[in-house]
Amino acid sequence: MGHAGNLGFVTPQRLKFDQTLPLRSGATLSDYELVYETYGELNAERNNAVLVCHALNASHHLAGHYEGKANSEGWWDNLIGPGKPLDTDRFFVIGVNNLGSCFGSTGPMHVNPASGQVYGADFPVVTVQDWVDAQARLLDALGITQLAAVLGGSLGGMQALDWSLRYPQRLRHCIAIATAPNLSAQNIAFNEVARRAIITDPDFHGGHYAQHNAIPKRGLRVARMIGHITYLSDDAMEAKFGRELRAAELSYSTQEIEFQIESYLRYQGDKFSEYFDANTYLLITRALDYFDPAREHGGDLSRAFASATCKFLLASFSTDWRFAPARSREIVKALLDNKLDVSYAEIDAPHGHDAFLLEDPRYHGVLRAYFLRIAGEFQ
Repeated sequence: MGHAGNLGFVTPQRLKFDQTLPLRSGATLSDYELVYETYGELNAERNNAVLVCHALNASHHLAGHYEGKANSEGWWDNLIGPGKPLDTDRFFVIGVNNLGSCFGSTGPMHVNPASGQVYGADFPVVTVQDWVDAQARLLDALGITQLAAVLGGSLGGMQALDWSLRYPQRLRHCIAIATAPNLSAQNIAFNEVARRAIITDPDFHGGHYAQHNAIPKRGLRVARMIGHITYLSDDAMEAKFGRELRAAELSYSTQEIEFQIESYLRYQGDKFSEYFDANTYLLITRALDYFDPAREHGGDLSRAFASATCKFLLASFSTDWRFAPARSREIVKALLDNKLDVSYAEIDAPHGHDAFLLEDPRYHGVLRAYFLRIAGEFQ
């Protein structure tokens, strides 16, 4: 195995679909496009493909860089590449941008062919199941009938779980990291506060802000600040900022920044509002809220997983209070109830929910070992 290296420059690809996609809501989507990237080579047997599903504000751009664009590193570049835990010398890795996103696939910022206007708030509500169905169609187009694995963290982990439930013969391994079988009431509450921040922004215009040449940046900033607090652990925030002041003296103001944590959150909110679409934020947080595979089985998660046949790896992080280890253990129990092959790692990491994006040696060690196991099946 070679030294862990970078993929270098990568190029997104685009695929147009004419066949209508029926959505969970009863709506349909036609004439849609999916943007995706691939890394590594598909082997002759076409059995070394790994689909990576993205979380809320990520995209198809998993790894590598874009030529001529500074700071364009893929969001999971520390994990994916030659010699890395998900080794592109062994695997053909696929990243797909989900429908409703603002990073290229058809979404609220695109023109609705029925009206000739930007979709805006008229873009149909999408669910995890809809995304998985669209991903399955992309794989059909690529000629991949069965995946070596589906991998995802957070909302991406929910997609990986859904693959195991609804397309059980199309994957051999499901790897779900820092995820949950559904959102808790507290999690739904955080999402709702974030959505209300956006919807009550005077620049929102009922979701049709594009027609008013406006962007609800104030709402997006607050939404991101709320979300960011939940992605970090109390310990991580304390270690990084504590009660450190921004200036040497207090200004005794209720409106100016006093503490470094305030400055950090405002910076994150400002940055987010410059690149993320408000309607996309509403859609994706709703998809999170709706995910609940046990609901169709009387709330019985074990019954929900009765259709699964693949092998599973689940990983959680000790300080992740948004998707706590107890939620992963619920999934593990349901899988064991069905006598499925399950590996589970509970990693003691200080970073909170964001740990799944970071380069923790124990976490990456678990994934490296598991992917070596998968590679042994076809080499």
